[in-house]
Amino acid sequence: MQKPTIPKGTRDFPPEEMAKRNYIFDTIKDVYRLYGFRQIETPAMENLSTLMGKYGEEGDKLLFKILNSGDFLSSMSEEDLKEGNAARTATRISEKGLRYDLTVPFARYVVMHRNEITFPFKRYQIQPVWRADRPQKGRYREFFQCDADIVGSDSLLNEVELVQIMDEVFTRLSIRVSVRLNNRKILSGIAEIIGEADKITDITVAIDKLDKIGLEKVNEELAAKGIAREAIEKLQPIILLSGTTAEKLERLRTVLASSETGTKGVEEMEYIFNKAGALTLKNEVTLDLTLARGLNYYTGAIIEVKALDAEMGSITGGGRYDNLTGIFGLPGVSGVGISFGADRIYDVLSQLNLFPESFAHSTDLLFVNFGEREADYLLPIVTQLRQAGICCELYPEAAKMKKQLTYADNNRIPYVAMVGENEMKEGVITLKNMRTGEQKSVALQALKEEMHQLQIS
Repeated sequence: MQKPTIPKGTRDFPPEEMAKRNYIFDTIKDVYRLYGFRQIETPAMENLSTLMGKYGEEGDKLLFKILNSGDFLSSMSEEDLKEGNAARTATRISEKGLRYDLTVPFARYVVMHRNEITFPFKRYQIQPVWRADRPQKGRYREFFQCDADIVGSDSLLNEVELVQIMDEVFTRLSIRVSVRLNNRKILSGIAEIIGEADKITDITVAIDKLDKIGLEKVNEELAAKGIAREAIEKLQPIILLSGTTAEKLERLRTVLASSETGTKGVEEMEYIFNKAGALTLKNEVTLDLTLARGLNYYTGAIIEVKALDAEMGSITGGGRYDNLTGIFGLPGVSGVGISFGADRIYDVLSQLNLFPESFAHSTDLLFVNFGEREADYLLPIVTQLRQAGICCELYPEAAKMKKQLTYADNNRIPYVAMVGENEMKEGVITLKNMRTGEQKSVALQALKEEMHQLQIS
């Protein structure tokens, strides 16, 4: 018989790993809720008409398409099949696809439910997405996104709040990070004043690589894209701006004085940094002019978070967009959002050994099963402990003691309770610490309190 497998780029998550993943998800959820965000979910599959054309030509190729139910070839003629046009065939035999991200389904949701939504609308969504990408280390075909967006408000206080949320999440996870900000309007202003306004994408794609390939190679790439030498020279002092964020913004204000768009971008950044600076944030927040993620999408602030103590790309990103719902015929709905990269955060926590030990197990206490009479005696006790919030279980069979203790060991259950004939007579239990091997007798009435103390310590 053939051994079962799973599709490439997907993963099984065993219990221990799920506990760690839920630690991340629960931390993010708790902070989102703290800031007034409300959870929504959208279907795993959307109509292809909703998804196609929203991610560019490359994105369309990465959509997982779902075959129509029943005889999906009935809409195809023999000539169609012979023609072998894969793209056209796909649209004929498939009307649905798995979601590629959470943003386009959210835009669709806002348009469909606009009469029920109170704006500004603060939503969060933590669900899996699928991309028919080539699987490689750190890149999967199925992965989770943890998005939060505020739509229907132009206020820059929303950006300030998102900076606070990122700071709070990473403080709770004990990851030291750098929150980096830039602004699409500043980048547009730079392209404008060096006389290459139509080459903004080429310019930003190149300077985005400054950390990786160095200034010389960046300049070579700019020249290869047809950007004039004079423009490249004008760009140098801007790319290499140094000093504090306030000093950089002051310099940019002067450099971009002739660009209305650029000046507006500087003003927006000054507002965000001034407001964030008045708060007691635990992590650094800095201006990074090489930051150019999602340029075709973002219209204002651009946000990226890097871990300071681990080799890892961006672990959170986001920004301001002016026309989320325009693709579905509802123009003028501005929004700003962020997305935590749960898989990368997991890798950082693992690298730095930052997962709390308590997440290594789900059960706090295992009751050994000595037989039918003892099991009957223990069932109400187990029920009472569960009602008190103590995770416990009774081994289902009266197996050999060694087997039951091995079960506790393998499942990292820290405490085992033994109740035999003597214990039942005396109203006590023998409590064994599986880590140290120590045993002690605990009165039945005191067990609840004892377990609560052990959970805390």
